[in-house]
Amino acid sequence: MPRIKISPSILSADLSRINEEIKEVERCANLIHVDIMDGIFVPPATVDSIFVKTLRTKVPLDVHLMVHEPSDSYIKDFINAGAYSITIHEEACRDPAKQINFIKQNKIKAAISIKPKTSLDKIKSYLGIVDMVLVMTVEPGYAGQKFIDSTMPKVRELRKLKPKLDIEVDGGINPYTARIAFDSGANVFVAGTSIFGKKDRVAAIKEVLDSLR
Repeated sequence: MPRIKISPSILSADLSRINEEIKEVERCANLIHVDIMDGIFVPPATVDSIFVKTLRTKVPLDVHLMVHEPSDSYIKDFINAGAYSITIHEEACRDPAKQINFIKQNKIKAAISIKPKTSLDKIKSYLGIVDMVLVMTVEPGYAGQKFIDSTMPKVRELRKLKPKLDIEVDGGINPYTARIAFDSGANVFVAGTSIFGKKDRVAAIKEVLDSLR
């Protein structure tokens, strides 16, 4: 299994003081998860590449595009803004290989995500070209939702298919559900409310990590 990584999601942070919020978690975080929503693929619309460019951190930016048919120029804006990895959604792209290949041609990590009800079969043909798979453990779009246990068989199958692949889970992740996902084969954990919803963010991250030991 690849090493464990914690990716605090700034969707649950105070965006008006985002760099201070990031500073509170960055010494314990492996990634900073940045959710980008276009108001089309999912109802809310959130921050853009201009906002991402204002983020000040040495921790790699894990950019998750919940965006309908992101164009090359759209993706390039996030690459130029400092993204370390970019995740696209299988459900949002007619030909996900096109976006994946463009991301990789620009020398950054590429990942593909599936919603809770999407079959793993939909992305099996891309497993040889992605650096990570994000299995959504809630319906994408809103923070604070309850973890969906029925997504775990996909994580278990993925881990059998790709023992060395980074498998990320996002949605309802806390110390209890992180352990469930870890036991199923996940190694990258996106947590928003369970970290930024606490006064002591470092302690919150350590709680998640301790649950995985």
